[in-house]
Amino acid sequence: MSEPLPVEDLSYEQARSELVQVVQELEAGSQTLEEAMALWERGEALADRCQQWLDAARARIAARTAAAASLPAP
Repeated sequence: MSEPLPVEDLSYEQARSELVQVVQELEAGSQTLEEAMALWERGEALADRCQQWLDAARARIAARTAAAASLPAP
């Protein structure tokens, strides 16, 4: 198996997809404690990355909405 990409390099879709995989693996429960802890930590990092993408998208939408609201009425 290849080394996973650094979390900070993942797109939202990549991070979400891998997070789904991590959850499925943890739910299967076939790992050692050490492996489960590593998966959990990766999952936490992936969830944080997804949240960063969502927060950035919300900020962009808010900025554009504010800019549009400040335009003079036609």
